[in-house]
Amino acid sequence: MELHVTRWKRYGHDRLYANLSDGTAVGWADVMTGDIAVLRAEHRDDVIAVLAQYLQNLIGSVPQDRVPEVQARPMLPPLTPADDLAVNPPGQSLRDLLAESGPGLMKRVVLRLLRRSTEWDSWRKGLAGERRVGSELNRLGRHGWRVLHSVPLANKVDIDHLLIGPGGVFSINTKHHHKRAVWVGDDSVKVDHGKPVPYARKSRAEAKRVARVLERHCDFPVPVEPVLVFVGVTELKVVATQLDVRVYQERQVSTLAPLSGVLTADQVEQVYSVARHRQAWSQA
Repeated sequence: MELHVTRWKRYGHDRLYANLSDGTAVGWADVMTGDIAVLRAEHRDDVIAVLAQYLQNLIGSVPQDRVPEVQARPMLPPLTPADDLAVNPPGQSLRDLLAESGPGLMKRVVLRLLRRSTEWDSWRKGLAGERRVGSELNRLGRHGWRVLHSVPLANKVDIDHLLIGPGGVFSINTKHHHKRAVWVGDDSVKVDHGKPVPYARKSRAEAKRVARVLERHCDFPVPVEPVLVFVGVTELKVVATQLDVRVYQERQVSTLAPLSGVLTADQVEQVYSVARHRQAWSQA
């Protein structure tokens, strides 16, 4: 059997993938360590032979203890309505937080009369921002994209939005800064020339976290790009030189619609089926 080998370098990984003629990955090798992983047991001998040869050409002989047993991908249980994240509206996590911990009506009235800003005001502002961005992302469905909102991770954090489609996967972080000027650098963001905040660095870390979860359950590499979307700003200035975090205002997310060539239609459906399953993220 003829396998096609491609090299994939992203997010600190350097791998050789062995693929069938239709592009299905059946195994991969880590160029830095020499480890080989077999994704499809029926192709084990062919995968080891072709990847070992490629590795030998790149880094010399492969140690015998690096030749693997078959690595089975973890299986998710059948999807139940309680575990289906596809039903989450934009801002679901913040809405739940406000319902559980937010002030009652009388307290809100008193705080408004006293003109005191609270953490709850920040939550409500964030909720409004996520709803606006979510509405824009939902429009991309007609272009073959799938959208998930408020994807829960461990330690009571969540991904605001996850966009999955022919152009890859995008981990989207929404920031609502009404009538503020925003400056974006490689690792930090300044709002109205204030103290730097690590939005960009955190977005990159979040995208890596998403990629680890999806690749744990998919038999092909899943590129995940971080995205920062600013809502309600008066000015957005991007001076980043690395350009590894996409930066938009809410109406600009539509520019993602025509992107393609990263995932096939079948791969989009496989990634989406994993991403919508709450239990896939339970230990992320």
